[in-house]
Amino acid sequence: MRSYTLHLPPDARPGEATGLERAVLVPDGFSWSAFAFTVLWFLYHRLWVAALIVLVGLIALAGGGLLLGLPTGAGLIATLLAGWLIGLEASSLRRWTLARRGWPARDAVIASSSEEAEARALGRWLDANPAPPRAPFPNGPSRRSEAVIGLFPAHEGAR
Repeated sequence: MRSYTLHLPPDARPGEATGLERAVLVPDGFSWSAFAFTVLWFLYHRLWVAALIVLVGLIALAGGGLLLGLPTGAGLIATLLAGWLIGLEASSLRRWTLARRGWPARDAVIASSSEEAEARALGRWLDANPAPPRAPFPNGPSRRSEAVIGLFPAHEGAR
């Protein structure tokens, strides 16, 4: 079983189908394709800034290995470890980029396949009742008439 996060555009509302055709489902966990193709994976998912940072990081890693005179085996191990780190963090970077673009995670589902996760997430989204808007402040008594709870003394009048 794998967990997935559902990202929708800002104009999407619970219970409405508006924006569902543009929904993005991001799997959580290690990404083998990001491990194998690194920069190409980021470009395919339109993560331009992350692709640039990964490309610069891999070039710096290779250049540092050459400057230090590391043997070929050590350079290969360093590259594989960098790819492993990229595979571990690729989904998180994709979620971060979507949130930065205004598409926050709206739901999280656990499913055995991406098709099942999509069916569950979209079904839950369409079945959801939109919450009524809340008042910005509670309608209860003001704080000055309430008793103080905790270690702070009660508000005293003029001294």
